[in-house]
Amino acid sequence: MSFMNSVVVITGASSGIGRATALRFAGKGARLVLAARGAESLEAVAAECRKRGAKAIAVPTDVADADQVEELATRAVEEFGRLDVWVNNAAVGAFGLLTEIPPKDFQRVLDVNISGYVNGARAALTRQSAQGSGTLINVASIVAATPLPYSAAYSISKAAVRALTVSLRSELAREGVTGVNVCTVLPATIDTPFYQNGANYTGRRPMAMPPVYSPERVAKAVVKLVAHPRRETVAGGMAGRLLLLQHKVMPGAVEAATARQVDRRQLSRRQSSPATSGNLHQSSQSLRKPSVGGGWHGRRRTAQRTLMGAAALAGAALALRKRLG
Repeated sequence: MSFMNSVVVITGASSGIGRATALRFAGKGARLVLAARGAESLEAVAAECRKRGAKAIAVPTDVADADQVEELATRAVEEFGRLDVWVNNAAVGAFGLLTEIPPKDFQRVLDVNISGYVNGARAALTRQSAQGSGTLINVASIVAATPLPYSAAYSISKAAVRALTVSLRSELAREGVTGVNVCTVLPATIDTPFYQNGANYTGRRPMAMPPVYSPERVAKAVVKLVAHPRRETVAGGMAGRLLLLQHKVMPGAVEAATARQVDRRQLSRRQSSPATSGNLHQSSQSLRKPSVGGGWHGRRRTAQRTLMGAAALAGAALALRKRLG
Protein backbone atom coordinates (compact mmCIF):
# COMPACT_ATOMS: atom_id res chain seq x y z
CA MET A 1 0.00 0.00 0.00
CA SER A 2 1.22 3.49 -0.87
CA PHE A 3 0.95 6.04 1.93
CA MET A 4 1.62 8.96 -0.37
CA ASN A 5 -0.97 11.67 0.37
CA SER A 6 -2.92 9.50 2.82
CA VAL A 7 -4.42 11.63 5.59
CA VAL A 8 -3.29 10.46 9.02
CA VAL A 9 -4.45 11.83 12.39
CA ILE A 10 -2.27 10.98 15.40
CA THR A 11 -3.14 11.89 18.97
CA GLY A 12 -0.44 12.19 21.60
CA ALA A 13 1.93 13.16 18.79
CA SER A 14 4.26 15.45 20.73
CA SER A 15 6.45 12.72 22.26
CA GLY A 16 7.12 9.02 22.59
CA ILE A 17 5.23 6.58 20.39
CA GLY A 18 3.07 9.30 18.84
CA ARG A 19 6.08 11.35 17.75
CA ALA A 20 7.90 8.30 16.36
CA THR A 21 4.75 7.31 14.45
CA ALA A 22 4.34 10.79 12.99
CA LEU A 23 7.90 10.80 11.74
CA ARG A 24 7.54 7.35 10.21
CA PHE A 25 4.37 8.31 8.33
CA ALA A 26 6.04 11.56 7.25
CA GLY A 27 8.87 9.59 5.67
CA LYS A 28 6.29 7.76 3.58
CA GLY A 29 4.68 10.93 2.24
CA ALA A 30 1.49 10.96 4.32
CA ARG A 31 -0.37 14.17 5.10
CA LEU A 32 -0.43 14.54 8.85
CA VAL A 33 -2.78 16.07 11.39
CA LEU A 34 -1.02 16.01 14.75
CA ALA A 35 -2.73 16.41 18.11
CA ALA A 36 -1.54 16.88 21.71
CA ARG A 37 -2.12 19.46 24.43
CA GLY A 38 1.19 21.34 24.14
CA ALA A 39 1.05 23.71 21.15
CA GLU A 40 4.77 24.49 21.10
CA SER A 41 6.00 20.91 21.22
CA LEU A 42 3.33 19.82 18.75
CA GLU A 43 4.41 22.43 16.22
CA ALA A 44 8.00 21.25 16.63
CA VAL A 45 6.95 17.73 15.56
CA ALA A 46 4.99 19.13 12.62
CA ALA A 47 8.09 21.04 11.54
CA GLU A 48 10.17 17.84 11.71
CA CYS A 49 7.60 16.10 9.52
CA ARG A 50 7.66 18.92 6.99
CA LYS A 51 11.46 18.66 6.81
CA ARG A 52 10.92 15.07 5.68
CA GLY A 53 8.77 16.29 2.82
CA ALA A 54 5.35 15.67 4.37
CA LYS A 55 2.49 18.10 4.76
CA ALA A 56 1.66 18.44 8.43
CA ILE A 57 -0.49 20.63 10.64
CA ALA A 58 -0.61 20.88 14.43
CA VAL A 59 -3.97 21.01 16.19
CA PRO A 60 -3.67 21.42 19.99
CA THR A 61 -6.25 19.04 21.47
CA ASP A 62 -7.25 17.59 24.83
CA VAL A 63 -8.68 14.24 23.74
CA ALA A 64 -10.81 13.99 26.89
CA ASP A 65 -12.89 16.88 25.49
CA ALA A 66 -15.28 15.48 22.86
CA ASP A 67 -15.80 18.87 21.23
CA GLN A 68 -12.07 19.37 20.76
CA VAL A 69 -11.71 15.92 19.19
CA GLU A 70 -14.60 16.63 16.83
CA GLU A 71 -12.87 19.86 15.84
CA LEU A 72 -9.66 17.90 15.23
CA ALA A 73 -11.44 15.59 12.78
CA THR A 74 -13.13 18.55 11.11
CA ARG A 75 -9.78 20.29 10.63
CA ALA A 76 -8.34 17.17 9.02
CA VAL A 77 -11.13 16.98 6.44
CA GLU A 78 -11.16 20.74 5.82
CA GLU A 79 -7.41 20.79 5.29
CA PHE A 80 -6.93 17.60 3.26
CA GLY A 81 -10.39 16.52 2.09
CA ARG A 82 -10.63 13.12 3.76
CA LEU A 83 -9.54 11.02 6.76
CA ASP A 84 -7.74 7.78 5.98
CA VAL A 85 -6.03 6.79 9.24
CA TRP A 86 -6.72 7.72 12.85
CA VAL A 87 -4.23 6.64 15.52
CA ASN A 88 -5.61 6.83 19.06
CA ASN A 89 -2.40 7.11 21.07
CA ALA A 90 -2.65 9.91 23.66
CA ALA A 91 -2.36 8.42 27.15
CA VAL A 92 -1.33 9.32 30.68
CA GLY A 93 -0.53 7.26 33.77
CA ALA A 94 -0.45 7.38 37.55
CA PHE A 95 1.81 5.29 39.77
CA GLY A 96 0.69 4.42 43.29
CA LEU A 97 -1.60 2.34 45.43
CA LEU A 98 -5.28 2.68 44.62
CA THR A 99 -5.86 4.06 48.10
CA GLU A 100 -3.16 6.71 47.74
CA ILE A 101 -3.88 8.18 44.30
CA PRO A 102 -6.24 11.19 44.59
CA PRO A 103 -9.64 10.38 43.04
CA LYS A 104 -9.40 13.30 40.59
CA ASP A 105 -6.07 11.98 39.30
CA PHE A 106 -7.34 8.42 38.98
CA GLN A 107 -10.37 9.71 37.08
CA ARG A 108 -8.22 11.86 34.80
CA VAL A 109 -6.32 8.76 33.64
CA LEU A 110 -9.62 7.10 32.73
CA ASP A 111 -10.91 10.25 31.04
CA VAL A 112 -7.87 10.58 28.78
CA ASN A 113 -7.15 6.92 28.13
CA ILE A 114 -10.71 5.65 27.74
CA SER A 115 -12.97 8.60 26.92
CA GLY A 116 -10.23 10.06 24.75
CA TYR A 117 -10.17 6.90 22.65
CA VAL A 118 -13.96 6.78 22.51
CA ASN A 119 -14.02 10.39 21.31
CA GLY A 120 -11.41 9.63 18.68
CA ALA A 121 -13.18 6.50 17.49
CA ARG A 122 -16.48 8.34 17.18
CA ALA A 123 -14.94 11.16 15.16
CA ALA A 124 -12.92 8.85 12.93
CA LEU A 125 -15.47 6.13 12.22
CA THR A 126 -18.25 8.59 11.42
CA ARG A 127 -16.14 9.99 8.59
CA GLN A 128 -14.48 6.78 7.47
CA SER A 129 -17.78 4.91 7.29
CA ALA A 130 -19.22 7.70 5.15
CA GLN A 131 -16.29 7.63 2.74
CA GLY A 132 -16.24 3.81 2.66
CA SER A 133 -12.63 3.33 3.71
CA GLY A 134 -10.20 3.98 6.51
CA THR A 135 -8.29 2.51 9.42
CA LEU A 136 -8.64 3.19 13.15
CA ILE A 137 -5.71 2.03 15.26
CA ASN A 138 -5.98 1.96 19.05
CA VAL A 139 -2.65 1.87 20.88
CA ALA A 140 -3.27 -0.18 24.01
CA SER A 141 -0.58 -2.04 25.99
CA ILE A 142 0.59 -5.44 27.13
CA VAL A 143 -0.84 -4.49 30.53
CA ALA A 144 -4.29 -4.80 28.96
CA ALA A 145 -3.75 -8.55 29.32
CA THR A 146 -1.26 -8.62 32.22
CA PRO A 147 -2.14 -5.68 34.52
CA LEU A 148 0.49 -4.21 36.82
CA PRO A 149 0.34 -3.32 40.51
CA TYR A 150 0.71 0.37 41.35
CA SER A 151 -0.75 1.15 37.91
CA ALA A 152 -4.42 0.25 38.36
CA ALA A 153 -5.88 3.20 36.46
CA TYR A 154 -3.55 2.69 33.49
CA SER A 155 -4.11 -1.07 33.44
CA ILE A 156 -7.88 -0.62 33.59
CA SER A 157 -7.80 1.89 30.77
CA LYS A 158 -5.73 -0.28 28.45
CA ALA A 159 -7.96 -3.30 29.05
CA ALA A 160 -10.91 -1.06 28.16
CA VAL A 161 -9.20 0.03 24.94
CA ARG A 162 -8.72 -3.58 23.95
CA ALA A 163 -12.41 -4.27 24.59
CA LEU A 164 -13.46 -1.11 22.76
CA THR A 165 -11.67 -2.26 19.61
CA VAL A 166 -13.50 -5.60 19.59
CA SER A 167 -16.86 -3.90 20.14
CA LEU A 168 -16.27 -1.46 17.31
CA ARG A 169 -15.34 -4.20 14.86
CA SER A 170 -18.50 -6.08 15.80
CA GLU A 171 -20.66 -2.99 15.35
CA LEU A 172 -19.21 -2.25 11.92
CA ALA A 173 -19.78 -5.84 10.83
CA ARG A 174 -23.39 -5.84 12.04
CA GLU A 175 -24.08 -2.54 10.30
CA GLY A 176 -22.64 -3.87 7.05
CA VAL A 177 -19.81 -1.34 6.91
CA THR A 178 -16.98 -2.56 4.70
CA GLY A 179 -13.62 -1.05 3.90
CA VAL A 180 -13.05 0.25 7.44
CA ASN A 181 -10.56 -1.57 9.69
CA VAL A 182 -10.20 -1.31 13.47
CA CYS A 183 -6.97 -2.64 14.97
CA THR A 184 -5.21 -2.80 18.33
CA VAL A 185 -1.50 -2.50 19.09
CA LEU A 186 -0.17 -3.92 22.36
CA PRO A 187 3.25 -2.37 23.07
CA ALA A 188 5.52 -3.95 25.65
CA THR A 189 7.79 -1.68 27.75
CA ILE A 190 8.77 1.20 25.47
CA ASP A 191 11.56 3.74 25.82
CA THR A 192 9.47 6.92 26.15
CA PRO A 193 9.14 9.81 28.66
CA PHE A 194 6.01 8.16 30.09
CA TYR A 195 7.73 7.22 33.34
CA GLN A 196 9.10 10.71 33.97
CA ASN A 197 5.83 12.44 33.04
CA GLY A 198 3.30 10.31 34.89
CA ALA A 199 1.65 11.12 38.19
CA ASN A 200 3.47 9.43 41.04
CA TYR A 201 2.36 8.73 44.60
CA THR A 202 4.73 5.85 45.43
CA GLY A 203 7.54 7.93 46.93
CA ARG A 204 9.88 6.09 44.56
CA ARG A 205 11.15 6.97 41.10
CA PRO A 206 9.37 5.02 38.32
CA MET A 207 11.59 3.43 35.70
CA ALA A 208 11.06 1.45 32.51
CA MET A 209 11.14 -2.25 33.41
CA PRO A 210 13.31 -4.28 31.01
CA PRO A 211 13.24 -5.59 28.40
CA VAL A 212 12.79 -2.09 26.95
CA TYR A 213 12.01 -1.53 23.26
CA SER A 214 12.32 1.55 21.07
CA PRO A 215 9.28 3.70 20.12
CA GLU A 216 10.22 3.18 16.49
CA ARG A 217 9.26 -0.49 16.82
CA VAL A 218 5.73 0.49 17.76
CA ALA A 219 5.62 3.08 14.99
CA LYS A 220 6.65 0.39 12.52
CA ALA A 221 3.88 -1.89 13.81
CA VAL A 222 1.29 0.87 13.43
CA VAL A 223 2.28 1.61 9.83
CA LYS A 224 2.31 -2.10 9.02
CA LEU A 225 -1.25 -2.47 10.36
CA VAL A 226 -2.46 0.17 7.93
CA ALA A 227 -0.87 -1.67 5.02
CA HIS A 228 -1.85 -5.14 6.29
CA PRO A 229 -4.73 -4.86 8.81
CA ARG A 230 -5.10 -7.47 11.52
CA ARG A 231 -7.19 -7.48 14.67
CA GLU A 232 -4.35 -7.23 17.17
CA THR A 233 -0.57 -7.18 17.19
CA VAL A 234 2.07 -7.10 19.90
CA ALA A 235 4.87 -4.54 19.46
CA GLY A 236 8.05 -5.32 21.33
CA GLY A 237 9.59 -8.64 20.47
CA MET A 238 9.13 -12.23 21.56
CA ALA A 239 9.14 -11.53 25.29
CA GLY A 240 5.81 -9.69 25.11
CA ARG A 241 4.13 -12.44 23.12
CA LEU A 242 5.36 -15.16 25.43
CA LEU A 243 4.22 -13.21 28.47
CA LEU A 244 0.67 -13.25 27.10
CA LEU A 245 0.87 -17.00 26.57
CA GLN A 246 2.30 -17.57 30.04
CA HIS A 247 -0.48 -15.56 31.68
CA LYS A 248 -3.07 -17.77 30.00
CA VAL A 249 -1.44 -20.93 31.35
CA MET A 250 -0.50 -19.85 34.88
CA PRO A 251 -2.08 -16.49 35.72
CA GLY A 252 -1.44 -16.70 39.47
CA ALA A 253 2.26 -17.34 39.08
CA VAL A 254 2.63 -14.63 36.45
CA GLU A 255 0.80 -12.06 38.56
CA ALA A 256 2.94 -12.82 41.61
CA ALA A 257 6.15 -12.67 39.58
CA THR A 258 5.08 -9.45 37.88
CA ALA A 259 4.34 -7.83 41.24
CA ARG A 260 7.84 -8.73 42.44
CA GLN A 261 9.43 -7.36 39.28
CA VAL A 262 7.53 -4.08 39.51
CA ASP A 263 8.61 -3.68 43.12
CA ARG A 264 12.24 -4.48 42.35
CA ARG A 265 12.80 -3.04 38.88
CA GLN A 266 10.10 -0.47 38.02
CA LEU A 267 10.03 1.46 41.29
CA SER A 268 13.50 2.47 42.40
CA ARG A 269 14.43 1.87 46.04
CA ARG A 270 17.51 4.06 45.60
CA GLN A 271 15.83 7.20 44.28
CA SER A 272 12.93 8.84 46.06
CA SER A 273 10.35 10.99 44.32
CA PRO A 274 7.97 13.62 45.68
CA ALA A 275 4.25 13.20 45.13
CA THR A 276 3.22 14.74 41.81
CA SER A 277 0.27 14.77 39.43
CA GLY A 278 2.74 14.86 36.53
CA ASN A 279 1.21 15.62 33.16
CA LEU A 280 -2.35 14.67 34.09
CA HIS A 281 -3.62 18.23 34.31
CA GLN A 282 -0.96 20.01 32.24
CA SER A 283 0.85 19.26 29.02
CA SER A 284 4.13 17.36 29.06
CA GLN A 285 5.94 20.36 27.61
CA SER A 286 5.29 22.13 30.91
CA LEU A 287 7.44 19.50 32.65
CA ARG A 288 10.33 18.94 30.23
CA LYS A 289 11.26 19.14 26.59
CA PRO A 290 9.22 16.46 24.76
CA SER A 291 11.17 13.78 22.92
CA VAL A 292 10.69 10.40 21.27
CA GLY A 293 12.81 8.48 23.77
CA GLY A 294 12.85 8.54 27.54
CA GLY A 295 16.51 7.72 28.04
CA TRP A 296 15.90 4.07 28.91
CA HIS A 297 18.17 2.79 26.14
CA GLY A 298 15.56 0.77 24.33
CA ARG A 299 17.70 -0.56 21.49
CA ARG A 300 20.59 -1.64 23.71
CA ARG A 301 18.44 -3.27 26.37
CA THR A 302 16.39 -5.06 23.75
CA ALA A 303 19.50 -6.76 22.44
CA GLN A 304 20.65 -7.72 25.92
CA ARG A 305 17.37 -8.81 27.47
CA THR A 306 15.24 -10.38 24.75
CA LEU A 307 17.02 -13.74 24.82
CA MET A 308 16.82 -13.84 28.62
CA GLY A 309 13.10 -13.10 28.56
CA ALA A 310 12.46 -15.60 25.80
CA ALA A 311 14.31 -18.34 27.66
CA ALA A 312 12.42 -17.65 30.87
CA LEU A 313 9.05 -17.75 29.13
CA ALA A 314 9.61 -20.51 26.58
CA GLY A 315 8.38 -23.15 29.01
CA ALA A 316 5.03 -21.42 29.22
CA ALA A 317 4.62 -21.47 25.46
CA LEU A 318 5.41 -25.18 25.40
CA ALA A 319 2.94 -25.83 28.21
CA LEU A 320 0.21 -23.94 26.37
CA ARG A 321 0.82 -25.88 23.16
CA LYS A 322 0.51 -29.15 25.08
CA ARG A 323 -2.66 -27.94 26.77
CA LEU A 324 -4.25 -26.94 23.46
CA GLY A 325 -2.96 -29.99 21.65
